[in-house]
Amino acid sequence: MSQSGKQRANESEVRQEEVRQYYRALHRAWGAQHWWPAETAFAVIVGTYLTQNTAWINVERALANLRAAELLSVSGIRTVSLRRLERLIRPSGYFRQKARRLKTFVAFLDREYGGSLEELLAQPTEKLREELLSLNGVGPETADSILLYAGNHPVFVVDAYTRRIIERHGIMSANSDYEEIRGFFEQSLASLVDEQAGQSERPAFQREGSAFRGAFHPPSAMSTAPRSPMAQVYNEMHGFIVGVGKHYCGKAQPKCDGCPLQRFLPRVND
Repeated sequence: MSQSGKQRANESEVRQEEVRQYYRALHRAWGAQHWWPAETAFAVIVGTYLTQNTAWINVERALANLRAAELLSVSGIRTVSLRRLERLIRPSGYFRQKARRLKTFVAFLDREYGGSLEELLAQPTEKLREELLSLNGVGPETADSILLYAGNHPVFVVDAYTRRIIERHGIMSANSDYEEIRGFFEQSLASLVDEQAGQSERPAFQREGSAFRGAFHPPSAMSTAPRSPMAQVYNEMHGFIVGVGKHYCGKAQPKCDGCPLQRFLPRVND
């Protein structure tokens, strides 16, 4: 390997170790995040569609409407009229577009897997990812959210918060290719599996006087479902990133004071 090649490899190793340090610091500060909050795999999938281009609080309102109407199920979305579905998910924004996309997903599920969500999610990761990406309205972030949070496939989810944080911390450009960022995080976090295996929630999870704990949600059926150690690490890391983005790393104005990642920010010489 050339000298420049060795230097790039060393720089990559340093950046990967920094990402692992982020995970450890956030885990100590906030404990388990219980993300994604849902009672069923299908509710996760609906949530991944509804959260596109909107805040989670709006998604919660739309999901509550579907639950109240007893339509938060494959059969519910299959049988409800498009107009009624639009009305129910209106709080999530882009409701006409999202209603059509939910209908498209259920039609795909019926056509390819006889309506069986279990059979769909049991497919090999790469095959399922390719199928999801072929659906209207499913980009890499939505596909990977379905894979990780509904199917417990070991795939890291890259979102706008991830891009913002890695750029401000000098890890990668926010404009880097999605697959490049995903691959970097998956490689960085791989060695944490043994480190985190068998660990229970940190005491910090119960600490008093904390206004929030990242992206914390109360435990749910899906957040506590059995998953592989690698999927668990990816799950927690994405939850941590959402918490940093929501409370500290704002789009217009970061609020670094109090952020568990503040000490990792690059030092700027005066």
